[in-house]
Amino acid sequence: MVNFTPKFIKENKKIIIHETASDYMTTNVITFKADQEIMDVTEKIIQRKISGAPVVNNKGEIIGIITEKDCLRVIYDEKYHNLFPNQGKVTNYMSKKVVTVDHNIKINELASLFMKSNFRRYPVLRNGKMVGVISRRDVLKACRKIKKTSW
Repeated sequence: MVNFTPKFIKENKKIIIHETASDYMTTNVITFKADQEIMDVTEKIIQRKISGAPVVNNKGEIIGIITEKDCLRVIYDEKYHNLFPNQGKVTNYMSKKVVTVDHNIKINELASLFMKSNFRRYPVLRNGKMVGVISRRDVLKACRKIKKTSW
């Protein structure tokens, strides 16, 4: 009996390794404290060219996220509505409900999460401790390398 399976279907039988958040995340993460002045944080976000960062307590545990959108709201209210310069703390403006991902989450699962949400980044945890941050751009770079058949 002759096998009529076309040659293009007989691909290399290598094991497909699914890349994870750990493979693409940023590990040198800029963080802020809840008691920092919002205007100082705004300046650092602009200077460092980041779109946001985790807010951590003294133990390094994530207690919030501060974004450029949060900072924009502060500056907009001050400039547009002629309010007094804001002397508030990060804790007054940060998002306190933080969605995190595990370091072993697969890139295709992350891509799906990003497409279903407005988040630009997720803190990455290993055993409950933050080990990095994964952004949309990180996942985009990873997806560019993935072959069609490996999802």
